[in-house]
Amino acid sequence: MIIHKIGQIGSMKSNCYIVSCQKTKKGIIIDPGGKGKEILKYTKEQNIKILFIFNTHHHADHTGANRFIKKHLHVPIVIHQAEIPYLRKRMRGDNITTGNFSLSPKPEIIIEEEQVIEVGELKFQLYHTPGHTPGGLCYYCERKLFTGDTLFVGDSGATIYPGGNRPTLGMSIRRIMSELPGNTEIYPGHDLGPTPTSTLDWEKRNNVNAVEYGYYVEE
Repeated sequence: MIIHKIGQIGSMKSNCYIVSCQKTKKGIIIDPGGKGKEILKYTKEQNIKILFIFNTHHHADHTGANRFIKKHLHVPIVIHQAEIPYLRKRMRGDNITTGNFSLSPKPEIIIEEEQVIEVGELKFQLYHTPGHTPGGLCYYCERKLFTGDTLFVGDSGATIYPGGNRPTLGMSIRRIMSELPGNTEIYPGHDLGPTPTSTLDWEKRNNVNAVEYGYYVEE
C-alpha cells in the first residue's frame, strides 16, 4: 500500500489521501475536499488508475473536489446512505457547510451495510461510524484506518453540526477501539494533534475524549 497525503486544503485545512496498490497501481481518493489539480497531477505522475472516490462524510471540506475529480476521471463516488439527505441539501446549495466549495454530484455507490471494497490487491473494510454526521464512514486496510472527522490525533470530531450526536460518536469510537488491533495507524481528516498520525493504542492513553467516551487505558 502506498499512501500519499494532500493536506491543508481550504480554510478548514482538511486532508485528502490517495491510496494505491503497489503491485497493480490501482487506487482510490479519500475525501477530495479541494486541490483537484494537485490530486490529478499526482495520480498521472504515478500512473495510478483511480477506481473510486471514497467520502468519509458529506461536509464540503471533504467533498469539495468530488465534481472536479469525477469530471476528469469518471469514477464513482462512495458514501453512506445516511449522508444523502444532507448531501442533497448541499447539491441544492442551501446548506451553510457549502461555503465556497464546489457542490458534489450525486454519488453512485450508496453504502447501506458495511462491506469490503477491493482495489487491486487491497481490501478496504468499511465501518459505519456515526456521530460527527449520521453516515460517517471509516475505511480500514492493512492496519491503516482512514477516519475522516470521526477520530483525530488526540481529539475527535465536533457534534454541533446537523446530524451530529456526541454519545453516538463515543459509541462509534469505542467500537473501533475494541474491534481493531491496537497498533492500527489512524489517518485523520484534519491535523489537530502533535503528529500527523497515531495508533489506536496511543489514542486510548492520550485522546482528550478517551475518559468521556469510555475507552481510556492507563499507561
